Amino acid sequence: MQFGWYVNDWANAAFSATVLTVFLGPYLTTVAKEAADAAGNVHPLGLSIRAGSFFPYTVSFSVLLSVAVMLLTGTVADRTGRHKELMCGFAYVGSLATMGMFLLDGDRYLLGGALLVVANISYATSVALSYAYLPGLASPDERDKVSSTGWAYGYAGGGLLLIANLVLFQGHDAFGLDSGTAVRICLASAGLWWALFTVVPMLRLPSRAGVAPSRAAEGPTAPGDGEPAGGSLRELARTLRGMRKHPLTLLYLAAFLCYNDGIQTVVSQASLYGSEELGMDQTSLVTAVLLVQVVAIGGALLLGRIAHRYGAKRTILGSLVGWVVTVALGYFMPAHQPAWFYALACMIGLVLGGSQALSRSLFSHLIPPGREAEYFSFYKVSDRGTSWMGPLVFGVAYQLTGSYRSAIISLLVFFVIGFAVLLKVPVRRAIEAVGNPVPERL
Repeated sequence: MQFGWYVNDWANAAFSATVLTVFLGPYLTTVAKEAADAAGNVHPLGLSIRAGSFFPYTVSFSVLLSVAVMLLTGTVADRTGRHKELMCGFAYVGSLATMGMFLLDGDRYLLGGALLVVANISYATSVALSYAYLPGLASPDERDKVSSTGWAYGYAGGGLLLIANLVLFQGHDAFGLDSGTAVRICLASAGLWWALFTVVPMLRLPSRAGVAPSRAAEGPTAPGDGEPAGGSLRELARTLRGMRKHPLTLLYLAAFLCYNDGIQTVVSQASLYGSEELGMDQTSLVTAVLLVQVVAIGGALLLGRIAHRYGAKRTILGSLVGWVVTVALGYFMPAHQPAWFYALACMIGLVLGGSQALSRSLFSHLIPPGREAEYFSFYKVSDRGTSWMGPLVFGVAYQLTGSYRSAIISLLVFFVIGFAVLLKVPVRRAIEAVGNPVPERL
């Protein structure tokens, strides 16, 4: 069953890496600039914004919409026990929207924005449901390892597709393609990859998440199971009220939502920063992200080992210090110097996978049993590809200053505040408060 869960990360990481991190940001910005007026502005929904801010604003908008979808879907999943069906259903909607990005050419920036919104909402909801499986996949002392392995699978899968896309993009002339067509094929390939490999978790995972494998076949057991899904709005309201009974879990969640919003904004806007501020060409951008993917495999496994010795919380705090150093160096990065950009990519990869994998496994200890999908839906508000505060701050900073350097340095506030809040979380008491067994090391 763990293998099916690992392959789910392998499948959906293609969307995060190829679409959100590498190709769509710079390409959609180029498309938006084609549609811009003489002042360099576009006018979606009657609003006037800089063409360079369209992509981060669209990411923020999609995440705001995904919050409601994730929360409601998580409640339905926990009530009905149909985690797998909902997870895979959203995965296929997202993969189809991603394949539709092949049609994004000329000045069709609105089409690109609409497809991004659908794909990102589907991606966020599908991944939130997949996270709910973690408590049933491993014992408390094994979760850091299992979560880190899942992230390593994700980076390996995303990296493998990026290699293929790099070959296609670099050799587009030999294939008789212009660069724009090559990018559109790369975008569509992520959707196809996502759809094909989602077949494995469909076959290997049980319908219900969050219970021990031996109980998976018993059917729904959570409160309210068997009732019509139409009552899920009331159940969601009860969940929101019930979360107030676990203030330490909420404190950890607040810390995560803050620092991981910074992480995800760095990841999603790195290509835009590299192309527009540092003058990197598309090949350099793809190579840098490929380096992130490869180094992140080792980084996830390495930080998992460190957490086994020193505890997940301490390891996460150390990784946040690494993120502060990385963002500060990114601000001073010289333009038109690919070697420095590649070094920055390696630094990102080293702390990226481990900080996220350990945050996921640590949060799994803080969830009341039977509420995994609902709580992970809140968690997913600021996970891979679904941050909204960071892109909003990034976009506003660029809107006000016209400088991507100012935009990137503004993200430091997320890491500093997240570090300070996480430092105050008494993890052992938080785990005991929800009635879960406490792992040996925290």
